[in-house]
Amino acid sequence: MFLRWIIASISLIAIVVLPLCGVLLTGRSIEPYLEFPPRPRFVSHAPFSWPVFLGLAVCIMAAVAPFLSRMTRAYISLGCFARAFTERARGKSHSPTPRMADHALSRSTLHERRSFPWWGWVGIIWTGVAWVVAWNRWEWLGEWQLHTFTPLWLGYIVVLNALTVSRIGSCLLQRDPVRFLLLFPVSAVFWWTFEYLNRFVENWYYVGGRELTAGEYMVLATVPFSTVLPAVLSTLEWLATYPRLSAGLEQTWRLPMAERREVGWILLVGAAGGLIGISIWPDYLFPLVWVAPLLLMVGLQLAMGQETVFAPTARGDWRLLWMAALAALICGIFWEMWNSGSLAHWEYGIPFTHRFQLFEMPLLGYAGYLPFGLECVAIVQLFFPSIFVSRQEVCAEDLTVSGQFYSVDRAVHRSNASSSFSARNTTS
Repeated sequence: MFLRWIIASISLIAIVVLPLCGVLLTGRSIEPYLEFPPRPRFVSHAPFSWPVFLGLAVCIMAAVAPFLSRMTRAYISLGCFARAFTERARGKSHSPTPRMADHALSRSTLHERRSFPWWGWVGIIWTGVAWVVAWNRWEWLGEWQLHTFTPLWLGYIVVLNALTVSRIGSCLLQRDPVRFLLLFPVSAVFWWTFEYLNRFVENWYYVGGRELTAGEYMVLATVPFSTVLPAVLSTLEWLATYPRLSAGLEQTWRLPMAERREVGWILLVGAAGGLIGISIWPDYLFPLVWVAPLLLMVGLQLAMGQETVFAPTARGDWRLLWMAALAALICGIFWEMWNSGSLAHWEYGIPFTHRFQLFEMPLLGYAGYLPFGLECVAIVQLFFPSIFVSRQEVCAEDLTVSGQFYSVDRAVHRSNASSSFSARNTTS
């Protein structure tokens, strides 16, 4: 645990200091960037550029396409097995083996739908009411309409945990409420680091609220920021109950360098350069706001011999990374949707690519949620490694799948032998 706190502390110091070094290198004063809490403001950016837009779009598609291709092939194989299994059930001769049939039955038993808990219905009603309040301008609601973000996301978190209960019979909120609640203060600090980095690139800013003192702004911003990690982790756990969403990614490209210390030092150099660079060339390096902190933390973990979020890729398992990115993207869509109709909301100013907006976010901006999901999982693994355990065996088609990540309690593991959960080894 001591090493984890060292890694977190060095990461935080580097994120604060390195962009200021970039400011000093350009001969500017760092005083405007020392304002606390950091308040973003609107600035003019480089105009839209088709070459840059298309170039970034190609890069994004090139990064995502191999995963989609691999999953598509898995879906086709799964569909072929499903048809064969159906034919066997109808008595046709070209049927799957009994072992395959047993696997299919165990899979259906594992994901047998359970009843939706009563508190989940409360969460749905709560979220619905908060949504109506957020998107209407009734004068009698007054000040309440400025503070709908937190009620919306508390409702979302409750509903997602309820959906997970309806899938596997338990959820993180039930099994480990102490660690789940601790996610909230960690989340607040976590998101404040991005608010700070945004001061150097000014990609988003807030409008629609009243003038606030520094203390009011700090409190009223910290509360909604605290919901980020619980929302992403709750979404990730729910998605993990659907193995098909990551089918084909359990045994694919091996990345042995993901466990080498020398790679850690290379990542540290790259992350340091990126954090310095965003304050020197913000219009060109702004995507590194979402990449450099991840590289920094992973680089420190590798250099100190600690396990990272990329460790499963050494054995060819990319499911955790894919599901984390997908969870953040889903949360991002809800963030942007609810934000678009709220009185107090954020708007964007993105260099070169600010076009084709979905809600307030330019279309390519949603790609930023993909690495952000990895950062969310990385920070949770750093502080709460026991949240992540490995599901050793899930039967699907004729494959034995290992390493699917769920957050489950050891008591659930003991009482649900059919689920075959076991604790993931972690190092301190």
